[in-house]
Amino acid sequence: MTEREQFIDLAVDGHIATITLNRPEKLNAWSWESARQLTARADEIRFSPDVRVVVVKAEGRAFCAGVDLGMPEDRITGRSPAEKTRNYYEKFRWVHERFHVFSNLPQPVIMAVQGYCLGAGFEVAMMGDIRIAADDAKFGLPEATVGVGIDSAGDLRLLHEIGAGWTRLLSFTGRHIDAASALRIGVVQEVVPLDDLVAHTMALAAEIAANAPLAVQSIKRTINFRAEQGLAEALRFEAASSAPQFVSDDMAEGYRAKAVKEQAQFEGK
Repeated sequence: MTEREQFIDLAVDGHIATITLNRPEKLNAWSWESARQLTARADEIRFSPDVRVVVVKAEGRAFCAGVDLGMPEDRITGRSPAEKTRNYYEKFRWVHERFHVFSNLPQPVIMAVQGYCLGAGFEVAMMGDIRIAADDAKFGLPEATVGVGIDSAGDLRLLHEIGAGWTRLLSFTGRHIDAASALRIGVVQEVVPLDDLVAHTMALAAEIAANAPLAVQSIKRTINFRAEQGLAEALRFEAASSAPQFVSDDMAEGYRAKAVKEQAQFEGK
């Protein structure tokens, strides 16, 4: 990995900042480096007196298809299973810290989602204050189908947005839902034709940006304060609960089966 490999771009036009996931050839697959860059872009606009709204969009036919399984720097190692588990736990905590910076930007964040929005991509989308989906969007948390836990609060944010029942259904099964279903259960707030996604989202951003920025930011802080009560404690538990699965035999089997498009045979070990 070199600093020149930029996965996430930032542009500011008037009162609107646009963060773009820009690895279309990889369906914007997510990595530790993606999390670092997202936070870096957030830091660039956090204190801007001009930026009033942030739009997050993606290049290509997917918002984010999930974790990039081919990134060598993403392979956590350790001298023993215990140390490897500890290293996963600390890396998850690091991601939680990075995501906290982004999800608590003072400015409202609008997600414009098209195509696949799976796993880590779904978790990123759930950090938005408002989610607009194209009519081709597909949402899912497939972690259980490859033998790992959810580790970056996607399930916890879903729990607040759509309730425990739907969160369990989506995360236990790993099934995908379409944009219409996502709208019906409250994952997204609006669905628009794919060709209209960016223009519609930018118009919504402009509508919000026309309001008093300090008032809008105060409203966001208040809503987040209530929504995130207990989240920090839950995140620590999630990191501890997820880490052991990432050194399991089931994870190795899940990744192997996914690579060759077979049904995984899990043994619970």
